[in-house]
Amino acid sequence: MDVRELRSFTVAARVRSISRAAELLDIGQPTVSTHIKKLEQELGTQLFDRIRRPIRLTLAGEKLLELADPLVEGIEGLATNTQQAQTEGPVTVATTTNLTHFLLRAVEAFRDENPRVHLRLRSRLRSEVIELVSQGEVDFGIVPGSDPDPALEFRPLFPYQRLLIASLNHPVLEELPLTSFEQIAKYPLIMMGPGTYTRSAVESEFRRKGLDYDIIMEADSLDLIKRYVGDGYGISVIPRVVTEPGDEKTLGIVPLGHMMPVDQTGLVTLRGRALSAPAEALMEKVRIAAEDM
Repeated sequence: MDVRELRSFTVAARVRSISRAAELLDIGQPTVSTHIKKLEQELGTQLFDRIRRPIRLTLAGEKLLELADPLVEGIEGLATNTQQAQTEGPVTVATTTNLTHFLLRAVEAFRDENPRVHLRLRSRLRSEVIELVSQGEVDFGIVPGSDPDPALEFRPLFPYQRLLIASLNHPVLEELPLTSFEQIAKYPLIMMGPGTYTRSAVESEFRRKGLDYDIIMEADSLDLIKRYVGDGYGISVIPRVVTEPGDEKTLGIVPLGHMMPVDQTGLVTLRGRALSAPAEALMEKVRIAAEDM
């Protein structure tokens, strides 16, 4: 018993005609008859009463139709659903909060060409992004820093550089050039929450040098951090990727590449996982957006 036999049976049962079923299925009438006879032989019972026209189902045929109809429809729907996934997604992407600005650029370009694709965007801590990718819960992630897990593939996009920002009249700018973390630690800091990538790197440097520091304010948004820094509430260290043209009008911006390691931002995927066409297309837009960084 195979799907072709069941399909011939269900169509013939609905239209009550072997010849009409053959037309609808675009196959020969003998083929439909053969399919139905094979089913009858396998089941050991007659499925149609062929004496009268149009043909009618026997009691056994009615029961088989009840069972086979949803099965055939479900199997036929597989192709449609598979094709839909290839054209409409969904595509699920995870990234760290400080890279959502960058991802937005790629998403805007992607949506212009793929308006029907459903997107699911997740903003998480870096460790959580890696976990989502490892568990296959997202198509790909965008993170700062490569990962040693051999099950993951990391494709570099652009350097992840860090900057110190301060209000234009902040005294830290009078100490330029900055050469040590002592010059930073003595001022109140405004940072993202605990465990975020840049904050963890800054705190690691402070601890490594045995410095006391004071984070007087935490914010979930880098835009808010830039605003509070510009208003003079404290200084901050942020990734360059979140700066925008015009920030220099309200902020003093100091590169820290000579004081902190410059990591690579990259795409991370589960090695060997097959991605849908929309997911591959969005990854390509991400790579194109990275060329401008």
